[in-house]
Amino acid sequence: MAATAYPNAQAIFYQQYESVRRDEVVGILLALFLGTFGIHHFYLRRTGLGILYCCFFWTGIPSLLGFLECFFMPGRVREFNAIQAAGIAAALGMSVPMGWPINVTVNMPPGAAPVAASPAPLGMVQPGLAQQPGTLIACKHCQRTNPPGARFCAGCGTAL
Repeated sequence: MAATAYPNAQAIFYQQYESVRRDEVVGILLALFLGTFGIHHFYLRRTGLGILYCCFFWTGIPSLLGFLECFFMPGRVREFNAIQAAGIAAALGMSVPMGWPINVTVNMPPGAAPVAASPAPLGMVQPGLAQQPGTLIACKHCQRTNPPGARFCAGCGTAL
């Protein structure tokens, strides 16, 4: 992460996000028509499952699974887009722009309770909730995200 803020981080965020975001309708159509070959998994960068579908396309099972997965694709695409947005925002040293529903529970340690969408900003620790290891920390003053283990905010310099 850069030590200094970008001059127009929000514009850079939207530019990078538009280049990596996925469309829900495209995901549904890929799962429906090309789900036999696992193309919808490749679309969401799940190459392992895509290769598995390609290996067993001749059995007919991936065809059935592709049809069923077209109903779950909107949620998976939204989750993929939320993960991409959070990663881009963290790389730019800013919080995700307001109005973005962030409820990402992937790569959580076993036994950890998922935290639902809450009124606290991204990375803020709520009373009664344990902070997950590797979680980005948001500054209480300027709301900028900071890397795990940081003692001071990269934006305003206050102690975290």
